[in-house]
Amino acid sequence: MRRRDLLKASAVAWLPAPLLARPALAQPAAARVLKYVPAADVTILDPLVTTAYPTRNHGHMVWDTLYAPDTSLRPQLQMLEGQLVEDDGLLWTMTLRPGLKFHDGEPVRAKDAVASIQRWMKRDTHGQTLATRLVEISAPDDRRIRIRLSKRFGPMQDALGKASSYPCFIMPERLAANPPERAISEVIGSGPYRFKADERVSGSQVVYERFADYVPRSEPPSLLAGAKLANFDRCEWKVLPDASTAAAALQAGEVDWIDTITNDLRPVLMRARGVVVDRVETSGILPMLRPNHLYPPFNDPEARRAFMKALVQEEFVTAVMGPDPSMWRTGVGCFPPGTALASDAGLAAVTGPRDVEGARRVLSRFTEKLLVLHPVEIPNNHALTAVAVDQLKKAGLNAESWTSDWGTLLQRRANKNPPGQGGWNAVVVLFAGMDLRDPGAHPLLRANGQDAWFGWPTSPRLEALRDAWFDAPELAQQQKIGRDIQEAFFEDVPFYPLGQYFVSSAYRNNLADVQKGMVIPLQVRRT
Repeated sequence: MRRRDLLKASAVAWLPAPLLARPALAQPAAARVLKYVPAADVTILDPLVTTAYPTRNHGHMVWDTLYAPDTSLRPQLQMLEGQLVEDDGLLWTMTLRPGLKFHDGEPVRAKDAVASIQRWMKRDTHGQTLATRLVEISAPDDRRIRIRLSKRFGPMQDALGKASSYPCFIMPERLAANPPERAISEVIGSGPYRFKADERVSGSQVVYERFADYVPRSEPPSLLAGAKLANFDRCEWKVLPDASTAAAALQAGEVDWIDTITNDLRPVLMRARGVVVDRVETSGILPMLRPNHLYPPFNDPEARRAFMKALVQEEFVTAVMGPDPSMWRTGVGCFPPGTALASDAGLAAVTGPRDVEGARRVLSRFTEKLLVLHPVEIPNNHALTAVAVDQLKKAGLNAESWTSDWGTLLQRRANKNPPGQGGWNAVVVLFAGMDLRDPGAHPLLRANGQDAWFGWPTSPRLEALRDAWFDAPELAQQQKIGRDIQEAFFEDVPFYPLGQYFVSSAYRNNLADVQKGMVIPLQVRRT
């Protein structure tokens, strides 16, 4: 029986027992509680340990950043009252807003921000470049952060205010002292919501409560900039891995908002009374197949290029979104279509005639089992990974799915051991277009070996072009470098672009002020 048939038959039959106790709208406190269904469980609480979006969203509930992007993705002052840039961009002095507090009652001090920036620089792609240009970072007093550079760093505000992959969240100094490869032991932020560790149920529920001492900005909300408004006393994240269960709960009013709906349920929810289907994530989702560059076959550049000949982007995007071409794009390179650095440079590698037999001639010498990490409970990842395994097999590789839940996948993805000793060979990853707009932010374009994002590619040529992009003062020069990067990308193949598709959220029609740009349960209110 299909999902939509089951939904028509009985929405209530799908509801988990805890949600059936009383109709949500009949509960006296319902208006003060937001029930949100994330794309997956928050299995990792430290936002510098993973780029997974559920962890990122959790971070924005709990922590705050020095700058924040508005709906046009322009960075605005957030935790800062002001800034002073001197010495031709080599000296930055940032002043914290007064009255900021952590959830344990301690004031936010400049030394906390300094420690947080230092921890973030070791992990983030922007931060790693900033670290190479840093002469000194200090806290002259409790409210001022001073950064002295040896060389200008143009995207300072974008970097310290980026929304994801990885946000520079400001933590207490004692927590920020942990190296980023070791997860923090407590979740103590200064954001609009406090994490309720005592109510967390792994695989089922994550709970946040309003932080009464949060001091919002006076400007109106704009994506993550301006006033971050906690309009609910509690925000309960209900982990419902089955898409039909989540959709039925939304129709029955038992949850308020589903982060991402599957394409087959989209028409059902569009017809449902009291439900809004909305494209909240406006930059599109770009799936990528990340090979592990440490081990065969993908430590061999010829092998990486050979598989590109057999890759068919359309099979990936239609597996998720169906045949309607308005819901997806192919002919995608290393930058999102329509962004400033997107170009046709080298695109024949994915748009030209496919050569599966040519790929097999190169790849058939690799006979060992190839492990592809495969999260079975996330529908879109599951569908994309199934296609990836099929295409790898057609290209002559002995590919096999290593199935697991999302949390186990994230743990194994960080393992650098050989595939037979807890490591892996390939994994499908999803990023929103806003994270991939330029080589400074793009996690999978960084090719600095052991310090690169999971998969650990090494490409001195890509690294040199990335550095040149940071130093290019004008857009025309940056676009020329962007073309050179894409040409080098198709030669060195740090990852495989699988296309672009557009997902929708669904929420009850009594929610207002849903911010476009990224799916985060902040600012929203009940009417």
